[in-house]
Amino acid sequence: MSKIDKKSAAADGKANASNAKDSTLSGKEKASDKTASVKATAGKAKFFISTPIYYPSGRWHLGHSYTTVCCDALAQFKRMDGFDVFYLTGTDEHGQKIAEAAKKHGKTPLEYTTELADDIKRLWSALGIRNDKFIRTTDDYHKRSVQKIFKTLFDKGDIYKSTYKGKYCTPCESFWQDGQLVDGDKCPDCKRETVFAEEECYFFALSKYADKITNLLLKTDFLQPKHRAMEMYNNFIKDGLQDLAVSRTSVEWGIEVDFDKKHTVYVWIDALSNYINALGYNGDNANMDFWTDDKNTTKVHIVGKEIVRFHTIIWPAILMALSLPLPDKVFGHGWLVFGGDKMSKSKGNVACPFNLIDKYGSDAVRYYLLREMPFGSDANYTDLSFLNRINADLCNDYGNLIKRTLAMGYKYFAGLVKKIDTAAEDKAFVDLIDGARARATDCINSLSPSMALEEIFKVISFGNKYVDEVAPWNLEKEGKQERLNQVMYVLFEAIRVASTLLLPFVPVGANEAFKSLNLPVPTDFEGAVFGAVDCYSATAGEIIYKRLDVKKELELLQGV
Repeated sequence: MSKIDKKSAAADGKANASNAKDSTLSGKEKASDKTASVKATAGKAKFFISTPIYYPSGRWHLGHSYTTVCCDALAQFKRMDGFDVFYLTGTDEHGQKIAEAAKKHGKTPLEYTTELADDIKRLWSALGIRNDKFIRTTDDYHKRSVQKIFKTLFDKGDIYKSTYKGKYCTPCESFWQDGQLVDGDKCPDCKRETVFAEEECYFFALSKYADKITNLLLKTDFLQPKHRAMEMYNNFIKDGLQDLAVSRTSVEWGIEVDFDKKHTVYVWIDALSNYINALGYNGDNANMDFWTDDKNTTKVHIVGKEIVRFHTIIWPAILMALSLPLPDKVFGHGWLVFGGDKMSKSKGNVACPFNLIDKYGSDAVRYYLLREMPFGSDANYTDLSFLNRINADLCNDYGNLIKRTLAMGYKYFAGLVKKIDTAAEDKAFVDLIDGARARATDCINSLSPSMALEEIFKVISFGNKYVDEVAPWNLEKEGKQERLNQVMYVLFEAIRVASTLLLPFVPVGANEAFKSLNLPVPTDFEGAVFGAVDCYSATAGEIIYKRLDVKKELELLQGV
């Protein structure tokens, strides 16, 4: 049984966690049953999850929303599954590109980044994001900790002063070795031309940790999807891991190296250390148990595939140098592409999430991002795929099942549907409902929100087919009241259990479902089993998701 499975068993109090023993969240060597017993009595299991911190150099787009919505769904699912959760996001606000953009807008860098940080917070609020902390790299506590980290590594000899000579990409603010360039002298990330740079820098002795990083990538499941581990090894380690420039003298907008003030700390230590600084490292340590309580906590970073190198080579080496525990898992997801290319502020191929939320609601955007993209693969955003997905799943399946079931329950039983022994012919449906939580949990433990939604929607889709096949209206005409009661109760339970499991994904609609069922909104998954409600006193129900006229909506979106 893997680490995450034992934590799930401790938090859940159920044996079904053992069904996921090959979960990709394990991240470490398997422990003994004795260790599992200790963990089970050590208190509430913890779950730390983070997005990357976003670079506020322009307009926010759906790519940022994708990562944040996925992390939110994972965080809220784990919270409802009994875990003590810390969900972190924020902004990375230093560097040459920020300074140049601020100057272009006639603002100071701090004024410029503050406006964009406030803007992304509004976006998260509009999307129903429920993060526990928002960190900015301009926060005073973060700056103080970065300076202490830099000095600690310098005193250990893991940071030293030298001169950098090589190619530099200004838009990405990245140094590259010749072997990493593509198409001649182009940046491997943004494909723009690089320039030669020579500068006095402090270097982090990354090469010192090459063997340990190789072992981490190739002999554990630390990095997922697994094929990315070999990419990291072949591209950055196989031919020799290079030491890393971690300061600049030509960039003023950054955190000052306090013992050598002509240098500013470069992004690697500044940005990456946010994950521990937000928890109180080098400060009050208020939440550091989410990082250091390695027996009881699972730590997960969700990042785009373009920054996997930073989080699986550089960041683990920094943590090793600081003698701190490593994350259990880094998951490098694919890109949300637009017209065949990665969504990017610098390229201008963005879709505005504010417009989509205003028109279709936060659930529509959340659901599309979570369901349309297999986690780990690229997915192509189109207005048509967005509208069709919302119509097919939220409107036709989920919304339709709720509306028709509540209407029948109100018509046939005045909304009062009592618990009654189920019929043998309903066993397949009852088993599907009863097992939905375990199946969705397995998917979440494998960091696959899209598959979790697929499992939940199996209940919903089955429910609609069940209505068509059983035809409650005919049972009513034939006076088969007991059978009609059985059917309606099974349908009500399907809606309740599915809506409970959907709360982390589409909270607005799921909350409305409970309002229509005249039930309190659950805060955990304990009741997500068949037969937990003795009697329903439901309303006739409102339409939760209205069907869209795709042709009309496409015309409106083209005009945005």
